[in-house]
Amino acid sequence: MSNKNIYPKKRYRLTVEFLKKHISNSESILDLGVENPLSEIMIKQGYQVKNTLGEDLDIDKTTIENTDTDVVTAFEIFEHLLSPFTVLQSIKANKLVASIPLRLWFSSAYRSKTDIRDRHFHEFEDWQFDWLLEKAGWKIIDKKKWTNPTKKIGFRPILRWFTPRYYIIYAERI
Repeated sequence: MSNKNIYPKKRYRLTVEFLKKHISNSESILDLGVENPLSEIMIKQGYQVKNTLGEDLDIDKTTIENTDTDVVTAFEIFEHLLSPFTVLQSIKANKLVASIPLRLWFSSAYRSKTDIRDRHFHEFEDWQFDWLLEKAGWKIIDKKKWTNPTKKIGFRPILRWFTPRYYIIYAERI
């Protein structure tokens, strides 16, 4: 099986590499968000992954509050929440691996025209996300950024080759 089949997107490959650096396969994971291609890849890599069920995490934090997993992962979830602070505070696990799309000065926030839930309420700069985590009781141990180039022609696609789009952190509860 080729890497392209295992990792259909660059961010999946980089996310799994970062996860493997900090989280062992023996640790159980609650992945915020419904089952998705990345959570399926994590399972294929030997992780024990349970996902939330699509509930509105701004309103219903029951699954987060009642889980006994070792780790919580949140990959491109916090930008969709009105109050990521309360979700971060409600996490019982002592380890967190989370990624967000970074705010780009040359591109407005993502907004689906067909799915009201698939919109970005927040697009953070790295320092803002760091501050949010710190205020919610987390200490960042490691972090990484990467670009998301496209093969389109134009000024903004050229900028995407040089401007980091994704930001991932590994943090532990203070």
